[in-house]
Amino acid sequence: MTKMRANVLMLGFTALSLAAIPASARVADAKAERLADDKVKLSWTATGKVDVYQADRPDADVGSAQLISAANGGGSQQATVDPLKRSYFLLRDRSDDSVTTLSERLVPLAQGSNFRDIGGYRTMDGRQVRWGWIYRSGGSAMLTPTDLAKVKALGLRNMVDLRSDEERQLAPSKIDGVPTTAVGYSMTAIAKGGMQNGAAVYRNLPAQLAPQMRVLFDLLKRGQGPIEYNCSAGQDRTGFATALILSALGVPREVILQDYHLSTSYRQPRFELPPINAALYPDNPVAQMFAGFQGNPAYAKAQPLKDSNGKAFLASAFEEIDGRWGSVENYLQQEIGVSAVDIAALKQAYLR
Repeated sequence: MTKMRANVLMLGFTALSLAAIPASARVADAKAERLADDKVKLSWTATGKVDVYQADRPDADVGSAQLISAANGGGSQQATVDPLKRSYFLLRDRSDDSVTTLSERLVPLAQGSNFRDIGGYRTMDGRQVRWGWIYRSGGSAMLTPTDLAKVKALGLRNMVDLRSDEERQLAPSKIDGVPTTAVGYSMTAIAKGGMQNGAAVYRNLPAQLAPQMRVLFDLLKRGQGPIEYNCSAGQDRTGFATALILSALGVPREVILQDYHLSTSYRQPRFELPPINAALYPDNPVAQMFAGFQGNPAYAKAQPLKDSNGKAFLASAFEEIDGRWGSVENYLQQEIGVSAVDIAALKQAYLR
C-alpha cells in the first residue's frame, strides 16, 4: 500500500457498528485516520466532553493508559505513534464515564493486502470485540522487511492459512516464526464450475471449509491468540471465517456484512501473489488461472462483493447455513464442535 492510499483510508472503529451501540455509550462515529508514519488522527462525536488516553496494549484501561487530551469537546485529536507498533486509544465520555476502545482497523503495510483487526465492533448486548487479538488478511508473500517488523510487533501466536495447496506453493508466506496450520485441498475444489465469484461459490463454503473452521475455532477456544487467518485476497474464505467468528461473539449480521464489504477498499491485489509466469507451469491449471488474473487489467482492482442486484455474496453462505442447519449457532455446534458453553467462553475471552 502506498503512503498516499494509507493516508486517505479511514481506519478503526467506524460507523459500521453504530447500529449495535447502546444508548449509554455516548461516543459514536469513532475512527482513527493514519496521517503519516507516526501520526494518527482520532475523531468522534459525543454529547459531552471526552478524555482521550493512549496505550501500547489492547487490554489497557484508563488507569494504565496515558492521558493525551482532557475534556476534549472538539471531537478530534492527533496522536504521535510508533510507526512499527500498534497504538490503542480509550475515549472516556465524561457525561457517563463510558469508555470506547479504539485502534486502527487496517494494519498499514507497504506491500500487504487487507490485513486488518476485527476488533471494535459492538455486540447486540452492548459489549465490544477486543482489539489486538484476532486479525484477518490476504496473502503475505510480498511483505517488505518493514512490513514484517510491523507484523512481528503484533505478537501473533498462531496463524491459520485457508489457502489451497497450490496457492501456498505459488506464494509462500514471508511471515516466519509463527506456528501456522493449513488443511490441504486443491483450489479446483473451490473453482469447480469456473472462477466467477458469486452466490454459488459461497453456498459451498460452509461444507468445504468445515475442516479449516474446526482448526480456527479450536485455537480460539484454547485462547491461542493473538491469531491471524488468511486466504489470498482476504475476502471470500477469510470473509466467511470472520462472519462465523463475529456471529459467535454476537455481532449483528448487518454489521458483519458491512465489515465484509471493507475488503473492496482494503485489498491490494498486486501484493497478494508474486508475478506468475504461466510458461513455467504448463500443466498446472491453478497457476494458469492466477497468471491469467494477473494479466487482466480488470483484476488489478478489487471488485464489489455483491451481485447485480446489490446482494452480498456472503449472504448466500448465511442462507445456506440458515436453511441447512437452522442457524449459525447450530452449524458451529454440529459441524465445527463449538458448543453453547464454548460460545460463552469465547465471549468471555474476546469481548470487553
